Amino acid sequence: MPQANLLLFRRLKKSLAMAMAILLVPVIMPISAEETFAAVPESKAPATREDSVVMQALKEEMARSIKHLKNAGDAQVYFIAYRVFEREIGNVAGEYGTLKEKFDISRSRTLDVEMRVGSPKLDNSHKIPKGDSFGGSEQTFGYEAQIPFEDDKMALRNIIWLKTDAAFRMAQKKYAHVKANKDVLVAEDDRSDDYVVEKPQALIVPKKPMNIDHALWETQVREASAEYRQFPFIRSGDVDLTAQRLRRYLVTSTGTAVEDERVSYDARLYADTVANDGMVLWLNDRAEVDDLKKLPDTATLKGMARRLGESLDKLRKAPVAQPYAGPAILQGKAAAVFFHEIFGHRIEGHRQKDESEGRTFTDKVGMQVMPKFISVIDDASSAKLGKTTLNGYYRFDDEGVPSQKVVLVDKGVLRRFLMSCSPIRGFKNSNGHGRCREGHAPVARQANLMVVADVKNQVSAPELRAHLIREIKRQKKPYGLIFDDIEGGSTLTRSSDPQIYNLFPLKVVKVFPDGRPDELLRGVDIVGTPLASLELILNAGSDMQTFNGVCGAESGWIPVSASSPSLLVKTIEVARQAKSHNKPPLLPDPLHESRMNESRRNGVKR
Repeated sequence: MPQANLLLFRRLKKSLAMAMAILLVPVIMPISAEETFAAVPESKAPATREDSVVMQALKEEMARSIKHLKNAGDAQVYFIAYRVFEREIGNVAGEYGTLKEKFDISRSRTLDVEMRVGSPKLDNSHKIPKGDSFGGSEQTFGYEAQIPFEDDKMALRNIIWLKTDAAFRMAQKKYAHVKANKDVLVAEDDRSDDYVVEKPQALIVPKKPMNIDHALWETQVREASAEYRQFPFIRSGDVDLTAQRLRRYLVTSTGTAVEDERVSYDARLYADTVANDGMVLWLNDRAEVDDLKKLPDTATLKGMARRLGESLDKLRKAPVAQPYAGPAILQGKAAAVFFHEIFGHRIEGHRQKDESEGRTFTDKVGMQVMPKFISVIDDASSAKLGKTTLNGYYRFDDEGVPSQKVVLVDKGVLRRFLMSCSPIRGFKNSNGHGRCREGHAPVARQANLMVVADVKNQVSAPELRAHLIREIKRQKKPYGLIFDDIEGGSTLTRSSDPQIYNLFPLKVVKVFPDGRPDELLRGVDIVGTPLASLELILNAGSDMQTFNGVCGAESGWIPVSASSPSLLVKTIEVARQAKSHNKPPLLPDPLHESRMNESRRNGVKR
């Protein structure tokens, strides 16, 4: 994975974004390779009339595949999984007081076939060194396919059958290639098994109606986006309302049968401009909820748009940041993204045995990696933190393992990693973090990362600022920084790349030790290296903020959250953002030009 990204809202087409009791779910015991098929006769999870049509089709084809494909090739089939991702998205978009996109609903169903041959010790998923990839592709299982959205069982079964056959043939070829590489290459540092087969699970969640008032939504985006007309410097500004249902079907050869869904509602606002020096600037705001009644009303949306325009006006007039290293406060959301990038990606389990990865923390279990007053957990089983909905919540991961609360760091000491069904040295079982988007194989990923500061080390916002000013004076720096709003970040984890991270703050202010007013800055990127940065945390605030977004890595874009108190850091390094050399538009926008002309005709000075 060359780069992992976390984004809040800078849409993909524009960029391609806790002291609490710690409880662990009991460890799920694995099934041995010999037991895998023997323990699952065809009647283990048979299709029933109560099943949805999709589940019936998946179960019936799974029964056929188990019966006829187990010993059909040179390598024995020991595990099969069918995943279907059913997406239903309703969206309306407004720009400058008009409809850019009328309310529309798109629907799709995608099938993924995971076919494992050989044995859990060594199978076709085994990593092949870069430069010797199978068939010129890094694809592990393949055979993503669009399937009908209509519930026609035989049409569904026909595609499942064809893609299962193709996956079987690919698995046999890939396994032969894996074995050939094992015979000629040196042994890996981590010789853990390729897979662990977990106990079967079952869950059926009924569909929820979304009940969208199309006309109301269209009115809301018109009225809210019209607020941007007050600001002549805005190049483009839009308001989107989106309802999304992701219904997921998972059937495995071990008897797992999960059918669940995630329904969410988003209000997203975006505006951009060009400063006089050519720097393109943008701001965004977002509300994501799991209940339609909690979505912002028209008045709230208009207020959000108005504040966005006012903030963008201040930002475009602000001075450009200079490269700098000094003390800083990362407000809660910024601190959360900071931890997601510099720590979270590097403790995802599969990276610990992949020799192309930097493996920053692989050998540091039981060692102190950050200050003793900081603990870190990842709790995919939590739907909310306080009143805030958490984007990374789920009951079962994409391998059918129950979600769990995992203590990653306890009082500064690294304890464990985020695990999928791919074992690593010292950690044999999944802890419910195998995640993927359609078209990708599951790997260990973050879900709801939470930073917890010991109560004794928490201070109020004014006290944290006072600590910052004292640190500025102690270091004899001309100023410190406070990072507030943030877009997201990215990190490099491969061993062939520099082990660095970038964060993309949207609102940054200078804080002066002599009492001068704070000064807004623009064009700032935070840069650094992970190990050094974690050691520089000095204090934590008593607040807790959550960044909800999506994270992109090798298993696709998935919903995540990161939560943290505000943090005082001894040294943060910032770099200038790249900027365009194009000037702002030569002519004023038509609306404000016509208003100025009318004012002149009426003898009104503006």
